[in-house]
Amino acid sequence: MGTAGFDKVGMTDRVIIVTGGTGGMGKATALLCAQRGAKVVIADLNEKAGAEIAAEIQASGGKAAFIRTDVTSEDEVVAMVDFAISTFGGLHGAFNNAGLETGIAPLHEYPLDKWEKGVAVNLTGVFLCVKHQLRHMLNNGGGSIVNTSSVSGVTGFPDMVEYVASKHGVVGITRAAAAEVSGKGIRVNVLVPGATETPMFLKLIDGNDDVRNFVAAKHPIGRVAKPSEMAEAAAWLLSDASSFVTGASINVDGGYSAL
Repeated sequence: MGTAGFDKVGMTDRVIIVTGGTGGMGKATALLCAQRGAKVVIADLNEKAGAEIAAEIQASGGKAAFIRTDVTSEDEVVAMVDFAISTFGGLHGAFNNAGLETGIAPLHEYPLDKWEKGVAVNLTGVFLCVKHQLRHMLNNGGGSIVNTSSVSGVTGFPDMVEYVASKHGVVGITRAAAAEVSGKGIRVNVLVPGATETPMFLKLIDGNDDVRNFVAAKHPIGRVAKPSEMAEAAAWLLSDASSFVTGASINVDGGYSAL
């Protein structure tokens, strides 16, 4: 068997934005895309970590830059896209991965302020990123956009109404965008991760091995994922190796949604 097909995962000289780029999946994806030749823009609120990751990529011979970005601010999202273009000369892909988990509570007790904060980041933030990434890509040869949802975005989950609702909405944004632009050289897909060993997951389980084991047992594969496993899926969707894939929900969930 030849290897020509595998070459399509390369990203030489492509400009890729990664939001939430200092956390587990975002960091892993930024590092992997840079390793495969992309020029990576790391967007996040964490300035110290963002600068460190950009420096790590540069030290290994890659190209990266950091911009502090609040994805709930349209002005800052516009600035993020403009920064990618002015720094590296274009925009060919984006991994819209910024998100947060606002806590656990029954729906009838869920605080409105937590609902609004979560929806602002997890749903409106994705909308704003896709909106302004498309504005550039439609006039500059296309590209590939990958949004991060969750198994909570394709199933129900108790006591997490905001997260479930917003992550379902990310799937909807992806499908709507793909239907609009797929004939214009732009692909839009959504990554649907199972439980993954990210800082957000570790904060949620709070060192409780019983909770970790319970969550792992929900996945037929018998464990939670590593961020690097999500990065491989995201990078594939951003690359030409997935050239006929758009509007798809790619479940990387250890079998969780198969049950």
